[in-house]
Amino acid sequence: MLNWEDSLQPATGTAAPRHSGNLQDDTALAPSQAQSPAVAPSNSRVRAADKRIINGQTDVNQLVPFKYKWAWEKYLAGCANHWMPQEINMSRDIALWKNPNGLTDDERRIIKRNLGFFVTADSLAANNIVLGTYRHITAPECRQFLLRQAFEEAIHTHAYQYIVESLDLDESEIFNAYNEVPSIRAKDEFLIPFIDAIADPDFKTGTPEDDQTLLKSLIVFACLMEGLFFYVGFTQILALGRQNKMTGAAEQYMYILRDESMHCNFGIDLINTIKLENPHLWTPSFREEIQELFKKAVDLEYAYAEDTMPRGVLGLNASMFKSYLRFIANRRCQQIGIEPQFAQEENPFPWMAEMIDLKKERNFFETRVIEYQTGGALSWE
Repeated sequence: MLNWEDSLQPATGTAAPRHSGNLQDDTALAPSQAQSPAVAPSNSRVRAADKRIINGQTDVNQLVPFKYKWAWEKYLAGCANHWMPQEINMSRDIALWKNPNGLTDDERRIIKRNLGFFVTADSLAANNIVLGTYRHITAPECRQFLLRQAFEEAIHTHAYQYIVESLDLDESEIFNAYNEVPSIRAKDEFLIPFIDAIADPDFKTGTPEDDQTLLKSLIVFACLMEGLFFYVGFTQILALGRQNKMTGAAEQYMYILRDESMHCNFGIDLINTIKLENPHLWTPSFREEIQELFKKAVDLEYAYAEDTMPRGVLGLNASMFKSYLRFIANRRCQQIGIEPQFAQEENPFPWMAEMIDLKKERNFFETRVIEYQTGGALSWE
């Protein structure tokens, strides 16, 4: 059985915004500004031992010999787990949404709020990879996974658009929610500076300060965005699915959750390897700064939980998410070597583990018409 908590186990292994707060201003870097890390021509062959995650001097175009085999294995797992949104049948969701008595107002609020956050969040994640992270990572096998991850973020955005289109929702309302809904806007504004800092064409790694800027961005996106900000929404939509409501949307969210868990685990491996290769970056003051970011992220996600469910619904209430978010945050801290920031919390949603047993859920929802893989065994790793 695939266990969602695998993504919570220890993994192996700011500048002023340049977008002026406008999430739609995703201006791509010109080719001359977005070059791969420079490598001087050399007749010597690449040795695995010489590779580095950041500030490497070996040729980034030479994938092998592998040094970071965990990155290559995660790339292969992502390819084996390929899926597309239109493979999921949305007819039951459409009928339920159109039925005036099919869903309560609170359930409809949850669905629209979730779509409003996620349609922008995965775009931000893709921007962070393509405009920032990829340029500064000098290990080719890690860059290979990042390319796959960027494509998966595109699939996720496609999935949300597919749900919006299927339900005939007001596209302008959903896609502009990041401007109109304060709880969504607050999370996005928390993230944007960490994108802009490393996407700045003048930003380069190579000094302790700049390397810490990159490391901080990696932690924010792996542990706080993909590893925390998504979990209220995942739980809410999967709770709908458990009650045989919006089963097509719930199935897509399950596949997205598994993808994001793989992204989170990869990011944690990346962070821990950078720490091993650059121990001078992991200073007490840097750790304190990261701890404060964890606390801020938990507050923002809890505010989002309160906004999306002002009343109890689906057997859930906002207060339950306070324990849940602290539970997840403590695990993320442990994964990157930081002391837990909250008193010991239990997971209030143990049923989430069962929801990630994809074969079981496929039989339960009966919405997908083909197998969820292009080849190989399904795997979180």
